[in-house]
Amino acid sequence: MIDEAAQKTGVDKGLVLEVARQESGFKPCAVSVKGAQGLMQLMPETQAQFSVNDPFDPKQSLEGGTKLLKQLLDRYSGDVQKALAAYNAGAARVDQSGGVPEIPETQKYVLSILGRFLR
Repeated sequence: MIDEAAQKTGVDKGLVLEVARQESGFKPCAVSVKGAQGLMQLMPETQAQFSVNDPFDPKQSLEGGTKLLKQLLDRYSGDVQKALAAYNAGAARVDQSGGVPEIPETQKYVLSILGRFLR
């Protein structure tokens, strides 16, 4: 399913894999304290934006999360650090800071994914 979602959007499958690992530990029933749901931890607004009707369906979650990653990669001209930071903290915070915002959780998130993805 990761390969398929990545192939549809042109996002590196290794990046999708590591985001899913970081977001939910590959648990399709994951729910965050902030309300993000599913494998790719999509917020309800993001679910609606990418037509994810069941956030706990791994295929729908992967497709929605991968589309979001693609949108963010395009927005930041392929800058993976900024795209990951925006996936975690929101594009507005990345835009305000001009890069990875000074949020410890977001900085750890980006470094953790990149550490595995770039191996």
